Amino acid sequence: MSNEIEIGRGKRGRRAYSFDDVAVVPSRRTRDPEEVSVGWQIDAYHFDIPIVAAPMDSVMSPATAVAIGNLGGLGVLDLEGLWTRYEDPEPHLAEIAALDPERATPRMQELYAAPIIPELITQRLHEIRRAGVTVAGALSPQRTQQYWKTVVDAGVDLFVIRGTTVSAEHVSGRAEPLNLKRFIYELDVPVIVGGASTYTAALHLMRTGAAGVLVGFGGGAAHTTRISLGIHAPMATAVADVAAARRDYLDESGGRYVHVIVDGGVGRSGDLVKAVACGADAAMLGAALARASDAPGRGWHWGPEAHHANLPRGERVSVGTSGTLEEVLFGPGRQADGTLNLVGALRKALATTGYSDLKEFQRVEVVVSPYQPF
Repeated sequence: MSNEIEIGRGKRGRRAYSFDDVAVVPSRRTRDPEEVSVGWQIDAYHFDIPIVAAPMDSVMSPATAVAIGNLGGLGVLDLEGLWTRYEDPEPHLAEIAALDPERATPRMQELYAAPIIPELITQRLHEIRRAGVTVAGALSPQRTQQYWKTVVDAGVDLFVIRGTTVSAEHVSGRAEPLNLKRFIYELDVPVIVGGASTYTAALHLMRTGAAGVLVGFGGGAAHTTRISLGIHAPMATAVADVAAARRDYLDESGGRYVHVIVDGGVGRSGDLVKAVACGADAAMLGAALARASDAPGRGWHWGPEAHHANLPRGERVSVGTSGTLEEVLFGPGRQADGTLNLVGALRKALATTGYSDLKEFQRVEVVVSPYQPF
């Protein structure tokens, strides 16, 4: 049965779904939430919760990366953010939070125009290393060739290459593009790369040797990619497509499992549940963690697209504060809006549907049931 819709006589489009369009269906069995496991492992690194903190200045500082690690997740520091451009970025973070809306984008463009200081990359990663948690840092594909050696020499455990979209085959007539396959092969640390939002793009990224693939394309709360570029990937369909690529690559490679990490569209606990149900192994969270009272953004959230020098494709958005970082992840919840106790909600969903771990839960029945969230 075709899932395509005729847009006009010369164009057809496939129907795609966001997390708001789908729902998980209970099964014949239930479990106690205490008997459910939400841990996951990528390469040699095990995490108690399937939460990866997004490399965004409103979410991650060295201190919050350590806090996320101590809570059982993985914090990824943006190595092109304010923390590697300024010795003390706190005054600039406070200034961004206090900016008038019409002044926010131009002022952020000015602040992020300062050069990246390699010594600060090393210093920030050493701060996280000294705390004894897993160390992860992120670069864009454009900066990877310039700074990768500094990052690796500083001692990262996981290297993240993250962009709005990352392909295994970037074509450029101006400069030699990053050869992902060769880069990953020669690197001594596992690489997580993305975003990808289609089966084919994800399959090609998996063939480069990546340990994990980020699923997303401008789907976050602070992105305006759909408005600016006309490009958008509904996340439920994107995750399911990339999960299918993982399954096929598992057969193609003779058993090599590549982790699928949803990156975008997971703003509340129900989105996290449905992301795993569609096939994700973990979720990279931005806005959900920016709501923490101890997040660097002070109730505001923005990504690297918001301060692009020539074509901003995001904005600084107010997400407010709902609780501490620990309360966002583990509760207790004080309102029924899905912003607190994300991990508790995931445990409850697994228990209610009778599944014991995340891999099992990826097989849960899902229905198309669109609704308008609050």
